[in-house]
Amino acid sequence: MLLPARCLKNAVETIMVKNRIYQLSHEPSISGGNSAHLPMFSPKLNQMIGLIIRLLRWDKPTGRLILILPALWSLVLASGGRPPWDLLVVVVLGAVATSAAGCVVNDLWDHRLDAQVQRTRQRPLAAKHLPLWVAGVVAAVDLVCAYWLARYLNPLGFALAVLAVPVIVLYPSAKRWFPVPQAVLATAWGFAVLIPWAAVTGTVTAVTWWLWGAVWCWTLGFDTIYALPDREDDTRLGIYSSARFFGEYTPLAVAVLLGITLILLTGVGMATGLGGFYYLMLGITAVVWGKQVLQLRQIQPPSVYGRMFREQVVTGFLLLLGMLVPPVG
Repeated sequence: MLLPARCLKNAVETIMVKNRIYQLSHEPSISGGNSAHLPMFSPKLNQMIGLIIRLLRWDKPTGRLILILPALWSLVLASGGRPPWDLLVVVVLGAVATSAAGCVVNDLWDHRLDAQVQRTRQRPLAAKHLPLWVAGVVAAVDLVCAYWLARYLNPLGFALAVLAVPVIVLYPSAKRWFPVPQAVLATAWGFAVLIPWAAVTGTVTAVTWWLWGAVWCWTLGFDTIYALPDREDDTRLGIYSSARFFGEYTPLAVAVLLGITLILLTGVGMATGLGGFYYLMLGITAVVWGKQVLQLRQIQPPSVYGRMFREQVVTGFLLLLGMLVPPVG
């Protein structure tokens, strides 16, 4: 666990210095042209940290939480409601590191496209606030941290973590060659179910795959909603998305996907002996999702789609709470 920390420290120090050089070569002089009187690098540390936080999307916790949630579902269910604390820490930190790496890899693939899309044009790479090599260093540090965390897992958990990497790395390219790229994202998201379950039990079962299917459908559903504000830009740029693929049938597609998710989660609850409180939380989730599907029948402003995405985190936590409360009697 100490090696990732040392890697992170060294990487930040190197990035801070070299990025300042990059900024000086791309911006007007801030000292009237006299480079001998330029400020020291250290005052730029806060700016550098801020840019890296934005690159990692740590300023937008919704996207991180929505990956951690299925991992926690899996961990709780596989352990009978009592997850080991050491695995809990490893799974949460691993999800954070992997999600961060995925965000950076995504921006490395898409920085030119992002610069042409209203929602993403101010991302650090798209706006050229950071050079590409910085993002490469940050992604490498994230992956090294994820690797060292994965080494704590049993052999099956570690093998699944390794298998997840190519899916995560290749997903951003899918919008260029696959009509429903969000399906690739859903497959990557599914490893958040498989890895914790394997880490606890040393195997995967039919119930594991039911939960995997639920998370796959849920991810494809909520990320289709997330893609709706970008549909016009995606069409103009000639890139694929599930929102484009489903077109006018998007509300129906999301309804079917979320409906299947509810059915599979019901089956998971029955197979693992969850109590009535879980089904209450599942019912509340069904109401929230049903309301979203009805809203999708009309074109909404981007803020509404963003709110729907955040509501997925709320319902995810409700379901987690239902899994944690033991059945009565």
